[in-house]
Amino acid sequence: MVKFLAKLLSGFWFLSGKKVRRDKRVEIASWLYGRKIRRVAKSVGRHLTVLKPSTVTPATTIGDFSGMSDTHIHGAGEVVIGSHTFLSEGTLVFSQNQNYDTDTMLPFGHDWTLKPVHIDDCVWVGVRCIILPGTHIGEGAIIQAGSVVHGEIPPCAIAGGNPAKVFAYRNREHYDELRRQGRYTTG
Repeated sequence: MVKFLAKLLSGFWFLSGKKVRRDKRVEIASWLYGRKIRRVAKSVGRHLTVLKPSTVTPATTIGDFSGMSDTHIHGAGEVVIGSHTFLSEGTLVFSQNQNYDTDTMLPFGHDWTLKPVHIDDCVWVGVRCIILPGTHIGEGAIIQAGSVVHGEIPPCAIAGGNPAKVFAYRNREHYDELRRQGRYTTG
């Protein structure tokens, strides 16, 4: 319904050039998808960009100038997404897991364990990543497409694989200089 509404509203903009019309359509769709997320999430910062329909939970907090595309957040645990962070298309974030250790049924029962997920500022999560309960991704980290992330990813690390392992680091001096200058792309 939101996709249809975005196309309908963008059709009323009589602007010259295909690129301008396409950009306006994307802007309207992002605004509509963002409204849906703002209604559900615990808190959402300024200038949220949502390129494709996404879902969040009431325990989700999103910082300023962040974005997502076809991202789905599941579970009742806390999920904190920092500012200037982008979760690429097909990203799944989980904040709860079946309690298989102390539950009363096999293979698992109806009891859940909640583990928070924290994704710090300026993180870029690649296409089709899975972020598992209890994960903390440090500031400036990059997660390679298709990765399964669990545990701690240090700041400015470049990680990938299943399970995601750090295989390189960003140039920290260059990163700090870009932050000092305020040069961001999301939002």
